[in-house]
Amino acid sequence: MPWKNQSGGGGPWGGGGSGGGGGGPWGQGPRGPSGPQGSPPDLEDIIRRGQDRLKNVLPGGGGANPLLFAVIGAVLVAFWFFQAIYTVQPDELAVELRFGKPKAELSEPGLHFHWWPVETVEKAKTAEQLINIPEGRGTSTTGLMLSGDQNIVDVRFSVAYQVADPRAYLFNVADPDEMLRQVAESAMREAVGRRPAQDIFRDDRQGIADAVRTNIQQTMDEYGAGLTVNAISIEDAAPPREVADAFEEVQRAEQDEDRFVEQANQYSNQKLGAARGDAAQIREEAAAYKNRVVQEAEGEAQRFISVHDEYAKAPDVTRKRLYLETMERVLRDANKVIVEPGSGQGVVPYLPLTELQKRAPATGGSN
Repeated sequence: MPWKNQSGGGGPWGGGGSGGGGGGPWGQGPRGPSGPQGSPPDLEDIIRRGQDRLKNVLPGGGGANPLLFAVIGAVLVAFWFFQAIYTVQPDELAVELRFGKPKAELSEPGLHFHWWPVETVEKAKTAEQLINIPEGRGTSTTGLMLSGDQNIVDVRFSVAYQVADPRAYLFNVADPDEMLRQVAESAMREAVGRRPAQDIFRDDRQGIADAVRTNIQQTMDEYGAGLTVNAISIEDAAPPREVADAFEEVQRAEQDEDRFVEQANQYSNQKLGAARGDAAQIREEAAAYKNRVVQEAEGEAQRFISVHDEYAKAPDVTRKRLYLETMERVLRDANKVIVEPGSGQGVVPYLPLTELQKRAPATGGSN
């Protein structure tokens, strides 16, 4: 063959066989992983060298291994004990989970022990909390709502709530607080959309708040969120800034209308009262006049009856008495002297001519 070594070596590099001097192109044969050429690696030697290196790394040359292990064990036990003991604050309740499944009992405030990591703990605050909707002023537009009379109202309110069932609060809903926020905003929009804007501004705020609280509580109970809504407080309800001036003008016009109506009612009440007083006075005067006339008529009738009774007893005497009384009334104011014939010699007829002459010019002048 063209590549055969001319010196009789076995291989293309001129060496071969056990007796040849060359073991390859570099003049020696291949070696094993350790030891002299052709011998297997020494496992004990490898282990011994590893132990020597570990002794060099450990403090004290490896003589304090039991103490070190004790310290490491104590640290591990302290860490486990620290994880196994937990504290529940006065405003909290805790639920223990065993392999991720909640236990039936609740952990009251105080120190408690559980088998960590087999058991874990979830805590829930039971104190009353407050959610403001919307959160920020000026930048958020979630407070704009459409009322039943097609007006836009900017409503800002707060929800006071607390955790009633920690187990349901922690495990039934992923984020119960955010859900409460969304449900509260939706319930307020529904309540405002069913009523005129005047109700939310001033006429029926408390009624709207009560309706919203009832709606929120029913919805959260359906989800099983474990929350109790204590109160809804409508802090502010106003028109948007863009139409605030026009709305205030409308409000002023409505206030003027109310004022005019009140003034008209006052004037009407005043006139009605005066008319009723005059009517009562006229009725009283008429009743008094009626009583007076009736009593006078009754008196005259009684008097006539009494005269008639006396007349019936003595008609002549009564007739003469009535005649004399009548003549007395007639002649009492008359300027006349009546002389009966045969009254005596002492009466002389007298004609006052002088007086008649004085009266004649006076009478003519008056004509």
